[in-house]
Amino acid sequence: MSRTVAAPRRGSLTRGAVVATSAVRRMDGVLLVAVAALAVIGTMLVWSSTRTWAPGSTGLVKKHILNLCIGTALTVAAAMVDHRRLRAYAPLVYGLSLLGLFLVITPLGSTVNGAHSWIMVGGGFAFQPSEFAKLGLVLMLAMLLAKPAAGTDRPRGLDVGIALVVGVFTMGLVMLQPDLGTTMVLGVITAAALVVAGVRKRWIGGLTLAVAGGAVAVWFLDVLEPYQIARFTAFLNPASDPRGVGYNSTQSLIAIGSGELFGKGLFDGGQTTGRFVPEQHTDFIFTVAGEEFGFLGSVTVVALLGVILLRGMRIARECDDRFGTLTAGVIVCWLAFQSFVNIGMTIGIMPITGLPLPFVSYGGTATFANMIAVGLLQAIHIREQSF
Repeated sequence: MSRTVAAPRRGSLTRGAVVATSAVRRMDGVLLVAVAALAVIGTMLVWSSTRTWAPGSTGLVKKHILNLCIGTALTVAAAMVDHRRLRAYAPLVYGLSLLGLFLVITPLGSTVNGAHSWIMVGGGFAFQPSEFAKLGLVLMLAMLLAKPAAGTDRPRGLDVGIALVVGVFTMGLVMLQPDLGTTMVLGVITAAALVVAGVRKRWIGGLTLAVAGGAVAVWFLDVLEPYQIARFTAFLNPASDPRGVGYNSTQSLIAIGSGELFGKGLFDGGQTTGRFVPEQHTDFIFTVAGEEFGFLGSVTVVALLGVILLRGMRIARECDDRFGTLTAGVIVCWLAFQSFVNIGMTIGIMPITGLPLPFVSYGGTATFANMIAVGLLQAIHIREQSF
């Protein structure tokens, strides 16, 4: 006896397509354009900085474009999620990010540039769990601090305490790698969540003292690797050893300064072509913009980053629920801090910490995390428009 398999209703498929199309139309167009513009600029800079040494005449640009395509799909997927329902899954997302951090300190992890932060997945691809830990921590802290205490608009003291434990525990796992730059970002995410949640000033003061005490302990207990200590030494006085610990800072300033107002033109930067600045396609990609696009090109990059941050702040301000406000506000603080540190270390006002420039630097996991963050901002914006 045969049974007839029911075909999917065309009406339900049509409704799904209409909902998806409607959601895309309600996205923040200015935010999308700014991210797309930075991605295009970043692709040109990655091409210029890798074409002379990476396999093939196009350098790593094809792999970078593939990462951007995957990142775009992740942005759309994240934007389709109702952020209010995502709140229930925040512990799961955070738990998965912790699993990745535990796996990377096992024999499965690999060391790249002095940090045991990677898991090799084959085919020339690598996975960096600490990048997704940023997203997991954002969602977990937003969930913990979203519910105010009875009769107030502040989170309960117990929830604040748990949030601090969650943040410190995550930072501790990343510091074991050791990855100082990402640890700093996680610290900013934790502090930003407390500030956006409106906790009492004594919590902020206590956190400040704890961070200061932790920094002193890290310095004197030899937690940092020698190369990390050398980076801080070079930041304080790069001219003391321009061929040693101060080499990166010195060459970075030379590259940016040589671009002057209009730059030397794409592919025509001597510092870039000669590979005088290490990691120029990732951590020091802003030096390529300064040398080849000049001051005006560099300002354009900074301005586009500013647009992203302003649109993110607008989304956070207009959101009608605390979880969405916290998520959007903390994402903005994360991207703002990471952008400031990356650009700051190339112009000598911040120590070198190995943080990529969001939406511009070459990268896989970092690109995916940044694009998912943009998708979450869009998800919050879409629900605002629906409301």
